[in-house]
Amino acid sequence: MRGKLILILILLPGLAWAQNCNCADNFNFLVEKIKNNYVGYKDKVNESNQKKFDLFTDSLRNIANSAEKMPCFDICTEWLTFFEDGHLSLSFTPGKATNDEIKSFFNTAEKTSWNEHDFNSYLQRNKEKLDKIEGYWTYAAKSYKIGIVKDIAAGKNEFIGFIVNTTNPNWSKQQVKVRIKKIEDNYQTMYFRGGDHSKRVPLLLINKDTIDLGFFGKWYKSPFLENKEEAVKWVVDDILPSFKILDKETNLLVLPSFSMKYKNQVDSIIEVNTALLEKSKHLIIDIRKNSGGLTTTFEKLLPYIYTNPIYTSGASILATADNIKAWYNPDVPGVSEALKIKLKEKVRQMNAHVGELYLLYPPDSIVLAHFSKNPQRISILFDRGSASAAEIMILNTRQSKKVTFFGQNSAGSIDYVEVLNIKIPCSYFSMLYPAVRYNSVDTHPLNNTGIAPDVIIPYDVPNWIEFVRKYKPSH
Repeated sequence: MRGKLILILILLPGLAWAQNCNCADNFNFLVEKIKNNYVGYKDKVNESNQKKFDLFTDSLRNIANSAEKMPCFDICTEWLTFFEDGHLSLSFTPGKATNDEIKSFFNTAEKTSWNEHDFNSYLQRNKEKLDKIEGYWTYAAKSYKIGIVKDIAAGKNEFIGFIVNTTNPNWSKQQVKVRIKKIEDNYQTMYFRGGDHSKRVPLLLINKDTIDLGFFGKWYKSPFLENKEEAVKWVVDDILPSFKILDKETNLLVLPSFSMKYKNQVDSIIEVNTALLEKSKHLIIDIRKNSGGLTTTFEKLLPYIYTNPIYTSGASILATADNIKAWYNPDVPGVSEALKIKLKEKVRQMNAHVGELYLLYPPDSIVLAHFSKNPQRISILFDRGSASAAEIMILNTRQSKKVTFFGQNSAGSIDYVEVLNIKIPCSYFSMLYPAVRYNSVDTHPLNNTGIAPDVIIPYDVPNWIEFVRKYKPSH
């Protein structure tokens, strides 16, 4: 999508603090708004599954009729899982709420009886027979410390991770952050709760003293970091773009995010390393765990990847009153008058097609007059954590004759894009949903399946960068 237009969508409307956290009211509001505004609704709910969907909705509605505030969040989130769309979610947006009010809201979240004192005693008594996952684990970026322990009540092969300490006001000691199941020698996430307590099921990989939960970061068996500056430095390599010379033929460019805030850093890295790129034989671009952002963040990289015109699929917006209002906010700062005029014309056209799929972005081709013959070969590395704008990059670059893809299938969060938000009656939350549908969904849907790499790298390969560096093409 056009970067300037997407930028407008990330600015949230003001928080109206009038509260109505009655679960039934919020559930029904969510259902109606998604039915009317979610661009993928008619693709996901059809004759083949309408009855199943109605039964599912009614069963959750019955539970919502008597649910409290915190369980209601899980009920609404569970309903959204029917659509299997990574862009569809509830977001915790507490606005002006105090830390005490937030703690009170989450006070009924799942808890365990384990505390730090008892856990220390358990670790000491059982140190010769502990499972390797048991112990203290720290996530520096958000300053969490959890204890992972076998959950005897649930069975010998289940583990819980409970809060020992945290700086996140949404969480309190003893609340359950993660539940893990062990199957033979492998570990699987049963569920992981995000910073806002939303249930997720990320892939879990363990490598010595590191648990990798993809988008939810790396957790380390190490002391708790109270100092926030130290915590941020500890994980900076997982967040910031970087460039590295691997050998005389190969360079590595790591792009963990296409968030707009990293665009200047990406541009600077490319500019500083122009001479290396223009004589490089092999460039590895690592976009693993890159959950997206703006396509403009990587635009200066295209001249080094490009070999021929790049076709881009058209996309249409579901033109509803809610979507039109949320899509364009005339008060967003930094938007030029020329762009405002273009956007207002788009809004006028959408208003003339209310209730329809309106072709917002016609099919197009990216044509570059000037591009570099080097790097001679480009390897792009991605996995299930590569989503949204990262997948747009994959789709665009696979049309280059230089490129080979490595890794695992991408997330499959690209059929429905341009996420809008609407506040629900309980003003702690906003509902997030995509309003724009790629026209390629009709012929090449990617939802949840994702984009397959040319060369699959098994998850048990310890160093994917080395795998790609040493890989010898067959042609």
